Amino acid sequence: MENYQKSKTVEKPAPLPFNNLPPDVIEMKVKDGSKIRNLMGFAIGKMELETVRQVLFSGTGKAISKTITCVEIMKRRLKGLHQITRVFFRQTEEIWEPIVPEVGLDPLTVKRNVPAICILLSKDPLDTQEPGYQAPGSFDAFWAETLKLESQGQAKRKPGESRGAGRAGKQFRSGGREEAGKKP
Repeated sequence: MENYQKSKTVEKPAPLPFNNLPPDVIEMKVKDGSKIRNLMGFAIGKMELETVRQVLFSGTGKAISKTITCVEIMKRRLKGLHQITRVFFRQTEEIWEPIVPEVGLDPLTVKRNVPAICILLSKDPLDTQEPGYQAPGSFDAFWAETLKLESQGQAKRKPGESRGAGRAGKQFRSGGREEAGKKP
């Protein structure tokens, strides 16, 4: 590949994985270089309007984690949102041209299947039987239960009792710290 340079990348259009979306749905296409504050400022501003009922976040490749972050921020700011998540692959084509065309090398086309995610957030109830559905507050209930179990586990320990060996498993002699550094 040292004799080639990438000339362009073409992302094949793929249909949205959701059927029957209203025409006024806000579609947020998250890119790797997108700023979260810009995305969230626009999306939250639109969702606070009474006329907008749904927003669709989509991201591909490295932008998947940023897409999920945006959705989680949105769910914390606007309570009561229903969610459906779809994960799929999008095909991209990279076209590589030879650096020195006189050598007789042909252009290369590399097809890749890149992971992608689409997350639909809605103020209105969605079909609970859809795969990937999350009810409003279901995540908060999970963490509340987890924190409750952790606090019960900590209460069972006796005062002064630690979780592990303490000083990274180092054993000191009975004479105290002063003797620990001396060689016998």
